[in-house]
Amino acid sequence: MSKDLVIVESPAKARTLGRILGKGYSLKASMGHIRDLPKGTLGVDIENGFTPKYVVPRPKSKIVTELKEAAKAASSVYLATDPDREGEAIAWHLAEVTRSNRKPYRRVVFHEITEEAIKRAFKHPRSIDVQLVDAQQARRIMDRLVGYKISPLLWKKVRRGLSAGRVQSVALKIIVEREREIIKFTPKEYWTIEAELTKKTPAKTPSLRAMLIGFTDGTKLGIHNQEEATELCDELKQAGYRVIKVKTKKVTRQPAPPFITSTMQQEAWRKLRFSAKQTMAIAQQLYEGLPIGDEGNVGLITYMRTDSTRVAHSAIAEAREFISAKYGPEFIPPHARSFTIAVKGAQEAHEAIRPTKIWREPSLIKPYLNMTQFRLYQLIWQRMVASQMSAALSDNTTVDIEAKRPYAKTKYLFRTSSSVTRFPGFTTLYTAGRDEDEEEKKSSILPHLEKGDGLELLGLFPEQRFTQPPPRFTEATLIKMLEQWGIGRPSTYAPILSTIQERDYVTKTKGIFQPTELGFVVSDLLTKHFSNIIDIEFTAQMEAELDEIANKQRGWVDVIQHFYTPFEKSLENASQLMEKVKLADELTEETCPKCGKPLAVKTGRYGKFLACSGYPDCKYTKSFQIKTGISCPECGNELVQRVSKKKRTFYGCSNYPNCKFITNFRPLPQPCPKCGGLLTMYREKQSKCTKCDYKGKLEEK
Repeated sequence: MSKDLVIVESPAKARTLGRILGKGYSLKASMGHIRDLPKGTLGVDIENGFTPKYVVPRPKSKIVTELKEAAKAASSVYLATDPDREGEAIAWHLAEVTRSNRKPYRRVVFHEITEEAIKRAFKHPRSIDVQLVDAQQARRIMDRLVGYKISPLLWKKVRRGLSAGRVQSVALKIIVEREREIIKFTPKEYWTIEAELTKKTPAKTPSLRAMLIGFTDGTKLGIHNQEEATELCDELKQAGYRVIKVKTKKVTRQPAPPFITSTMQQEAWRKLRFSAKQTMAIAQQLYEGLPIGDEGNVGLITYMRTDSTRVAHSAIAEAREFISAKYGPEFIPPHARSFTIAVKGAQEAHEAIRPTKIWREPSLIKPYLNMTQFRLYQLIWQRMVASQMSAALSDNTTVDIEAKRPYAKTKYLFRTSSSVTRFPGFTTLYTAGRDEDEEEKKSSILPHLEKGDGLELLGLFPEQRFTQPPPRFTEATLIKMLEQWGIGRPSTYAPILSTIQERDYVTKTKGIFQPTELGFVVSDLLTKHFSNIIDIEFTAQMEAELDEIANKQRGWVDVIQHFYTPFEKSLENASQLMEKVKLADELTEETCPKCGKPLAVKTGRYGKFLACSGYPDCKYTKSFQIKTGISCPECGNELVQRVSKKKRTFYGCSNYPNCKFITNFRPLPQPCPKCGGLLTMYREKQSKCTKCDYKGKLEEK
């Protein structure tokens, strides 16, 4: 008797589903998309309603053949791709490519890979949602039109091999505009004065620090230079100090909601220093399932591409039960906590990112995960559990202090504050991270003070400061801004950040984005000639129109036509008016062995290479290399990092072709403890010797 066929995207997901569904089903993986627009041509018939021409890429032809044969032999086919627009589109393409007869194709949707969710989904299959497919198709076609129409202009006017993207270009523009703000910024000097004070009675009372903030009548005070600061300190040394106001208020601090895609990416950067791309790759593994001891392959988290903070009632009940048992009933709020959607276009049918089982504590499954999987799972688990814990309670005290010289009318105001935790609540488990541009609030324990208490001055501490420019974007702050503007969707944040780096439009140093010269040039050209397309508000509006397609309010052809009409006019103008831009060569310290002139970094079809700056008189070229500072184990010359034609990183000897040593793993400075040979980074915190069979834990350096 033939089995039902279930098609998913990955082998890991297939293994997890196979364990749950049992022997009556055959599982196959499509390995992601199996059909797309062609690479070499536009693939969109503009004259005939923007009809797309889809092809099966050559690397996927074998997989498609296998899927067709499996579908032909099956009694029915279930399409169990991811529960978002992209997953719906993959399901549609699978049905279009593999359908060879009239046997039923059913779509099953689930947001977590658990036995309960899977069995419920297979009991209630549906047909493919064509509106979701159309929304995804519209996005793909618009991106193709922008990329394939603008890119040739950039090749012609700037450099061959460049490309432009509809959403990525807006992200680049945001980074470029911030960089220009920083360049134009002029720091202004200002001074602060702190006073160290103590109560006159009783003796040996702990001292406190208070900041001068102005005058007691509420007027602000600006201190612009050292001369003003010195003059003010001389005056304050003669003043008497007394408490004029003590205000204590009870502060309730609520926990953050469980993660959505953007907040998970932001927090993973803040706390773990994971890039958005890395975070999504690890989250995909946790969602699709990992082998957890006797449980077998288990999906550990719910679907990780979501913009909804909604949580299932059963998960909330489980969290409250866990909190009561682990921390005590005082850590449970009287009522279950729910959170309001704050993201533009959020899909309420989705759930927040949470563990599939609250009782599966991170410490219990740590032995079965690698370190990155464990750290991200722990972050997701803590955020979810903390979201259902009691609020943190504290007493915040603010003390105003008057400074006044005898017989003088001027009264200066100093202020200090403290916060005392009365009940830790959710902070026992988790507190949200801060971005680099957010100041940490300083707080110290104050002695008991009352209005009228006299204070003795122990010292004054003037400090020179300067106003700061706006900070450059990090992974977290850029995603936060894209989300606030409604640019992109959960599935696009990571590709946006990766693409602008891969195209060499921005660099990321210590986690901070900075545009390259190429990034400035490309952004300026696109902004000048495609201002109606490369625009934050326009791009956000396009996202809203894609949502309207998904919600059956607009037709996809109408949306693309509305987009393409002004875009076509901009293309015509740009092709006539865009001037050719010559980028300055990036010279290196290396000299040409033929003519002695400096070598320059160039970019070609396969990425960066070095060429003589004397071109065309001298045509010497060599591969672009990044030095590692580590010696080749065969000849002693330095190992360098290279990139293959397929854009894969490898490490080889700088003395090539005389020495042909290569390794795909990053070389490490410490020698092999067994034979003294070259150690390489093998896996997460694992090293491997290139000479002997040694494999071991990587030492922290």
